[in-house]
Amino acid sequence: MKKFLVCVIAALAFAGVRSAEAKEPQKKSEKTVVLITDVDCEHCKAKIMNNVPSLGKGVKDVKVDVPTKLVTVTYDESKNSVENIIKGLASLRVKASPAESAKK
Repeated sequence: MKKFLVCVIAALAFAGVRSAEAKEPQKKSEKTVVLITDVDCEHCKAKIMNNVPSLGKGVKDVKVDVPTKLVTVTYDESKNSVENIIKGLASLRVKASPAESAKK
């Protein structure tokens, strides 16, 4: 009887592992946005890079290019938005707008 119970428990555990493997992991929707900012010195760049959490949740990567005044942010679209990132930069006293709107 004990062997039977051990076999049943092992079979159930194996089935649970198999069903967990069968589930497809949720795809993270990473998005990259390029923002035109008023960054004009290395101090401004450091201010952004040292305060990445203020840009919101889901931020994966931030690149600041001082000569072109562009900030490129890669983030998880399910956790954050362009508007929140712009608000986060505003909290650091950095004015920002999407690069596409500046070209129009």
